[in-house]
Amino acid sequence: MLIKMTKASDIKSSEITPKAIFDDRRRFLKTAAFSGLGFVAGSIAPSSFASEGRGKKLIGIEPSKWTQKSVGEKLTDYESVTSYNNFYEFGTGKQDPLTYAKDFNPKPWTVVVDGEVENPGTYSYEDLVNPHTLEDRVYRFRCVEAWSMVVPWVGIGLADMIKRFGPKNNAKYVAFETLNDPDRMHGQRRRVLEWPYREGLRMDEAMNPLSFMAVGLYGEELPNQNGAPIRLVTPWKYGFKSIKSIVRISFTKKQPPTSWNMSGPREYGFYSNVNPEKSHPRWSQAKERRIGEFLKRPSLMYNGYGEEVASMYVGMDLNKFY
Repeated sequence: MLIKMTKASDIKSSEITPKAIFDDRRRFLKTAAFSGLGFVAGSIAPSSFASEGRGKKLIGIEPSKWTQKSVGEKLTDYESVTSYNNFYEFGTGKQDPLTYAKDFNPKPWTVVVDGEVENPGTYSYEDLVNPHTLEDRVYRFRCVEAWSMVVPWVGIGLADMIKRFGPKNNAKYVAFETLNDPDRMHGQRRRVLEWPYREGLRMDEAMNPLSFMAVGLYGEELPNQNGAPIRLVTPWKYGFKSIKSIVRISFTKKQPPTSWNMSGPREYGFYSNVNPEKSHPRWSQAKERRIGEFLKRPSLMYNGYGEEVASMYVGMDLNKFY
């Protein structure tokens, strides 16, 4: 059952989603035609993963079944994917991560693995990621604030990573933590959330073939503002579940606390599956605006990935376990 968490900070409910987000959304709509994120009739995304000197190319990328063709939609352009982000560690404005993460150095990087697991330890990025076995996956990405993208990620399946750690039979959940370093992440100097940022998945969710550890996008290394060097991507859930800049992976017997659920349990549930029938207390989730388009479109149950994930939630009250 879903554990009800008490509020972990003294931020009022009205401030959980800061006023900056509301203001930034209005600025985005007002200035879109002039910003390079322009809303046009149809997407302005490029037609391939090709890039022109934006970042270091990743090698050995293998194709997957999750392609642009299988999604049936155009990719969101690189500039939008990398300049319109939620990453509160660098600020609450949508363009704060691009502005303030420029000098963040994600190398060297280590991830602590602990809890109910046979192979605990501190793993380097190189231990976790073999550059010759990377895979590309095109996923829809849906934000709880009702905007969305189609992103070509590069990385490895979370299930493949988990198998290397050897979770014990009593490991029912996987918990994740983001780096907590206010000197390098100035957004953590404010108590917008209780740091470090925490997220978690039920074990069957973590082992689902869709769950992905991204280390790049558009065939390049993951930009700082998008969660370098390694982040989670769970495309059937709202974007805040896809925790960035991961430094700890813990295997637990009990459901772990998660940041937004701790701060606003009435607004942000543990599961956080995209569900157009379950409204956020302050706005509807029935429609979304794809970045690069003017008109809203109907939101899809499980963000369109019901075939892959619906079986995990059979018999659950999705209004209760939201």
